[in-house]
Amino acid sequence: MRYGVEAIHYLSSIFVLVIVNMDNDNRHELSGLLKTLPPIDFCFMYGSSLHPNNNDKSSMIDYILGVSDPQQWHSENLQLNRDHYASWLMRLGGARLVTGVADGIGVGVHFNPFITYGDKMYKYGVVRVDDLIQDILDWKTFYLSGRLQKPVRVLVDNLGIEHKNSVNLKSATSAALLLLPSKFTEEDLYTKICSLSYMGDLRMFFAEDKNKVKKIVQGQYNLFQTMYKSCIEDYASKELLRFSSSGNNQVHITQDCGLSATSTLVSSLPGFIRSEMGIKLGEKMGPGETGQIISKVVTGSRQEAAECMQKILRKKVMVSSGRQAVAGLLTVGAVHGARYLANKVKKAWRSWS
Repeated sequence: MRYGVEAIHYLSSIFVLVIVNMDNDNRHELSGLLKTLPPIDFCFMYGSSLHPNNNDKSSMIDYILGVSDPQQWHSENLQLNRDHYASWLMRLGGARLVTGVADGIGVGVHFNPFITYGDKMYKYGVVRVDDLIQDILDWKTFYLSGRLQKPVRVLVDNLGIEHKNSVNLKSATSAALLLLPSKFTEEDLYTKICSLSYMGDLRMFFAEDKNKVKKIVQGQYNLFQTMYKSCIEDYASKELLRFSSSGNNQVHITQDCGLSATSTLVSSLPGFIRSEMGIKLGEKMGPGETGQIISKVVTGSRQEAAECMQKILRKKVMVSSGRQAVAGLLTVGAVHGARYLANKVKKAWRSWS
């Protein structure tokens, strides 16, 4: 039995739309550090501090800050908060060196960790807004776009970036569906989406909790539902997904795995990924969703397309995580770098014991 509009109504009755409203005191507390920094255009909070079951009060609160001109921003911040820059090399070299290392060695993000403000500890990364938007839309480095595929808390958004991220969420849904079998659960879908940005991440081999993905999904399940509700409903309206429920209130999903459905999913991937897939699998001209003639990836089989995309993402994540790790050692210094790594390894060992 196929589902069209009925699937949407059915899905809506199952999915719980959770709206997270921060009270003024909480927002003021979280935004306090931002008042000590130069002006920013965008800021989101991510990481374990968002997890509702996180009882580790010593864990850092993680921010990503989007600014129009990182070199100018760091120049101002070095005057205001010179102690935020842990490495003497960065303080001596100034804003030009800070951005040079971030862009030339890393993936365009400079992190300042172990920043104490009030009774909490923070880590903030600074990125050029244009680079952030490009990664959201094209997955150029798949570094920040991967973070934005998981629940985050946006504190500042002067450019409508949160709205632009809807493209990133649809791409993540398409990629996850390509990698999933014909039948799976709603939790399987979110788990696959969450795992995309960890495929090939060097930290996962020795410095991350082996249950990290599972904990993220289960701990923020309602937020995942809210984030991906419209994406899933869109594919349901195209009759690519069908839904059923079981006695344990788990939603079971069946997807169309035919070549036409596969082609639809591939066409919803970011242009940068499609371009690399086209090089490996071939391209042909064909009509797009709006009717215009575009270049499309040749999809000989679903398995071939899925494996090709997975290899591209794994390599991209591996390169990005490696570059950022090297840049991090240079920018935070040996002592802080060892401290940060030790905290990561400690958590990883706990998960393996």
